[in-house]
Amino acid sequence: MSDFDQLADYVFKGNAAAVKDLTQKMVDAGNNPMEIISNGLLLGMDIVTPKFKAGEMYVPEVMMAAKALNEGMTIVKPLIADADIAVSKTIIIGTVSGDLHDIGKNLVVMILESGGFNVVDLGVDVSPEKFVAAIKEHNAKIVGLSALLTTTMMNMKLTIEALKEAGLRDDVKVLVGGAPVSQSFADDIGADGYCADAMAAKEMATAYLN
Repeated sequence: MSDFDQLADYVFKGNAAAVKDLTQKMVDAGNNPMEIISNGLLLGMDIVTPKFKAGEMYVPEVMMAAKALNEGMTIVKPLIADADIAVSKTIIIGTVSGDLHDIGKNLVVMILESGGFNVVDLGVDVSPEKFVAAIKEHNAKIVGLSALLTTTMMNMKLTIEALKEAGLRDDVKVLVGGAPVSQSFADDIGADGYCADAMAAKEMATAYLN
């Protein structure tokens, strides 16, 4: 097994310590940082994605894999220019106003970061105005809205309306997700996409940015 295959396997198995050690070893040996990312670290997450979709892996295992990947990314990212990263554009994400739940959002952040995205996490209880300000500040093309309560879901619609009022709506793709959210609700409020889980969020964001 090559070092690249071994690294991918370590990521898949969520072995963060081994990922860190092998990534450093590969850097010291002169391996190209971008190849370490593409042919090792991200390849490991590519194994995770279909298994998670098929119900063969669960959220705790996915989080372990994402954490392991991030151990390697911490080592190689400083060695490459942002322009060299395959997907380096920015995504704004947060749980909407009135909602303090963040477990699902945090998983989405980890998965997006594992895919090479620059994620600006605004946290929980984020007002429409804060979303608007963050999009302007970071020139983001995608915003992710999370809600875990039926009582806060409509704040997603208020956020989209705020984007319209700020003249940003046509320039930003809005992705929504969370336990009470559905495709029909996303359609009703004018969102661009509904993400049933973190993997769906990564795939949809990749599609939009490409």
